[in-house]
Amino acid sequence: MIGIAEIKLTDNEIEAAIAVLKSGGLRQGPQCNAFEEEFAAHVGAKHGMTSSSGSSALHLPYMSMLEPGDEVLCPSFTFIATASMVSMAGGKPVFVDVDPDTFLIDLADAESKVTSRTKAIAPVHLFGNPCDRPAVEGFARKHDLKIVWDAAQAHGAGYDGKDVGSWDDVVCYSFYPSNNMFVGEGGMTICNDAELNAKMRLFRSHGMAGKYYHTELGLNYRMTDVEAAIGREQLKRLDDMVATRRRNADILNAGLGQIAGIKPQATTLNGQHAWHQYCILVYEKDFGCGRDVLGERLKARGVQNGVHYPRGMHQQPVYEAKFGKQTLAVTEQLAETILAIPVHHGLSADEASQVVDAIADARNR
Repeated sequence: MIGIAEIKLTDNEIEAAIAVLKSGGLRQGPQCNAFEEEFAAHVGAKHGMTSSSGSSALHLPYMSMLEPGDEVLCPSFTFIATASMVSMAGGKPVFVDVDPDTFLIDLADAESKVTSRTKAIAPVHLFGNPCDRPAVEGFARKHDLKIVWDAAQAHGAGYDGKDVGSWDDVVCYSFYPSNNMFVGEGGMTICNDAELNAKMRLFRSHGMAGKYYHTELGLNYRMTDVEAAIGREQLKRLDDMVATRRRNADILNAGLGQIAGIKPQATTLNGQHAWHQYCILVYEKDFGCGRDVLGERLKARGVQNGVHYPRGMHQQPVYEAKFGKQTLAVTEQLAETILAIPVHHGLSADEASQVVDAIADARNR
């Protein structure tokens, strides 16, 4: 069976976690501090802040930036945390369609949705595909917006050779098990602004400026030192893991480019994709069967796959109830045709070729 993700700790990562457990220092402490410094240095930024999850990593900057009712432009084709953390901070996510090739936020559609209440934009490096940095930054400058880059799936992604983690205003990562880096649960918020970093740190730990001295209302969003110890070890092999994913993606691109009715996600021009997921669109008329049938045929051949995502955020019941039904044509088409296939760093080159062969065989059935 060829799995959709590689979730396996190395001996060094297990030993690092055990060492923390033996020390008794389980809460946020020296391992978290070291992980923050090392991760920020790795991506080329000034400040890193660990947190309990990718969602908390997003929530903290929104708590620091937004006033009630402020609007944030969010791509609809993404995981719900991109939008829900805006809502949880008192803001309003405004759903924007995405580009049909890169699956990333469509700035032309975003332009039509800017209002006097728009305060930020939340571009998502979806599946590890980096956004067009100059275009997004130019858009933000034009409308005086903050940028909260959602890099939950983009560990190791770059644009023009520069890591996406170095960008302003804020970059947010997740260490959920299926991501390029994983510690169980955990997040990292990166920025270059010392004042913003300090404010987010207050919110991360009950607004506590000193022991039992609270200057803000905050939350307990702290990471544990066990998770940070794993993260420090994984950071040492991140470049190698991403390189393997890129090799596998090259094999998939070469093979699938010859199959009618299959369209892989296009990498942003000048971007370095990190390949958290390798997603294809399946066009039934040209391929011979639809996405769901192909998925079942692949599983029968021992190739795991998944649908990321089966609906846009604007189609989620919670947001339909809040904002009513909306139509975002590209997002809706992607949701009906997209399929994720294996690309992870545990996949051998031969297995990547087997995935191509399985898709070709499924078409000829």
